[in-house]
Amino acid sequence: MAAVSDQLLVVAILSYLVAMVCHAAEYAFGMHGAVARAATRQAARARELVTAGGGPSVVETVPDAPSASDLPDAPEVPGGSDTPAAPVPDRARLAGRAAVVVTVIAALAHLGCLVARGIAADRVPWGNMYEFVLAVSFVGAAAWLVVLFRWPNLRHLGLFVALTEVVLLGIAGMVLATPVVPLEPALNSYWLAVHVTAAVFASGTFLVGFVAGAMYLIRSGYEQGKRRFPYSLGPRVPKSEALERLAFRLHAFAFPIWTFAVIAGAIWAEAAWGRYWGWDPKETWAFISWVVYAGYLHARATPSVRRSTATWIAMLGWATMLMNLFGVNLFMSGFHSYSGL
Repeated sequence: MAAVSDQLLVVAILSYLVAMVCHAAEYAFGMHGAVARAATRQAARARELVTAGGGPSVVETVPDAPSASDLPDAPEVPGGSDTPAAPVPDRARLAGRAAVVVTVIAALAHLGCLVARGIAADRVPWGNMYEFVLAVSFVGAAAWLVVLFRWPNLRHLGLFVALTEVVLLGIAGMVLATPVVPLEPALNSYWLAVHVTAAVFASGTFLVGFVAGAMYLIRSGYEQGKRRFPYSLGPRVPKSEALERLAFRLHAFAFPIWTFAVIAGAIWAEAAWGRYWGWDPKETWAFISWVVYAGYLHARATPSVRRSTATWIAMLGWATMLMNLFGVNLFMSGFHSYSGL
């Protein structure tokens, strides 16, 4: 079963990669891409020439491409059936739908990888850093599919979610992978299924919230007139209001789960080590993450604080989560040194 888990990990990585390529095709050639925008400009010039009776074309201003949340799932390039570039968005939409299907396949392979790992180890499959990253990234993929089912017009964010999944699983498979071994004695407790499961669900949801927040900052910057990279990606993602609301909802959902994970960890620490809190590096950074995300939710609820400022606090929160996951496990030692590396 350990070998099956490893093989399913490869299937999941390749599937997420295919989904990313399909999303990129829709991203480039759909109504948000350069091809469709060029076709829109050509169609506008052709109509202008017809209106002018074949005279010279006047200088025109082409508006930015509409966002995904503005339009229904309909042909995106104007000009009717006689417009030569019309099939391009249709094929792009097909690529986007294929990306969703492949993402579902990747998530199923991802889940199978975790289940096979758990069967091979005869325990919950998050007893070391490798397994924890697999679990967090799976929750992120599942959370994205829930978001996609609820708000299909946010499909373009799938490119960045798939990219994140490929990076995390690639790091897990190439750097963090460890053989199946029994749990450390201190981890052999039912609290592992309580504390770490809560941390996994919160971290995976924070991951998707980070993607939505980062895209909001890009779109918001574009709407303010910024045109350098990465703000040049702005017209290709949904409206900033929709992205900001999504980021807030995801963080608001994950924060109570993270709070429970911290409390459960303190209770487990008292049972295992005789104290609720010892300022161990993992405990300290978990608390730092809690404070930063609490600051984000407070700033988000304060009318005088700009939404972009609050979102930057959430971005800092994800940075503390990465520090807790990679920095503490790889470069610090303490009671929570269970990376297995």
